Amino acid sequence: MPVTQVSLSGGPAAVSYDRTGTGPGLVLVHGTGTDRAQWQPLTAAVADRFTVVAPDYSGSGGTTDHGGPLTVADLADEVLAAADHARLDRFHLVGHSLGAVTAAHLAAHHPDRVRSLALHACWAHTDTRMWAEFTHWLDLLRSDAAHGTTHFARMLPLMAFGPRYWERTDTAANEDLVRALPSTLAPGTDRQTKVDLSVDLRPLLGRITAPTLVLASAHDRLIDAAQQQALLAGIPQARYQAIDAGHGAPGEDPAGFAAVIAAFLDERRTAEEAAGAGLPGGPGAPGKPSVTAGR
Repeated sequence: MPVTQVSLSGGPAAVSYDRTGTGPGLVLVHGTGTDRAQWQPLTAAVADRFTVVAPDYSGSGGTTDHGGPLTVADLADEVLAAADHARLDRFHLVGHSLGAVTAAHLAAHHPDRVRSLALHACWAHTDTRMWAEFTHWLDLLRSDAAHGTTHFARMLPLMAFGPRYWERTDTAANEDLVRALPSTLAPGTDRQTKVDLSVDLRPLLGRITAPTLVLASAHDRLIDAAQQQALLAGIPQARYQAIDAGHGAPGEDPAGFAAVIAAFLDERRTAEEAAGAGLPGGPGAPGKPSVTAGR
């Protein structure tokens, strides 16, 4: 797998990423506690028409760094370093949760590089309720590390999944998931959660120039509607869509989540091709609000 070097606020990092497919560039940014494997269903769906770059940022997967505190800017620098190393000049950009925050930060600081932006489960700033949530996560992680418990893993399905997960699972299957989750968590989940605590995109939103999809989960227990409205109000070319899932839609409904993102990417690609050919309009003109339940 390709690896590139970048300097962060706390020291150097070696960023590992996957590069798959052919066509216009597409960069995918994972969420807290996971890694680039989160994007395998979407990559499979679009690799025939996009060059997909999926990095691990610090604390996840094959990326290694100084081991100290991180910032959103650090994660954005790692993502951009992967895109540069993969020789993507301009690219579509997709992020989930903390990955969406990171993507928005990158798009605000490098608007000339981003062709379109899809933000799933993003938030404008960490308010008091979210600060309490993330602090609780850190308490659980510390307790699990000290005592060998699985409190964080037990919390995750409750936080991340919507009604459709609970309708199709049973107690035994959920217990199996809880037992399996600790082995899948990124080793730097606590470091990434501390980044979650620090988020404030509000001064940056107006600098994002890319056509943007603000993709919410209808049953998100972490990101409330006010956060989505702040993104829509702050990003000039933003529109809204919803998917029938919880915060962890990429894991709860991988196929449905991939289909919604792929449709947006195809729409933006078609619009760019139409504009390049001098054709009027093109599908999905930015700035038009949309509310859709994706499955």
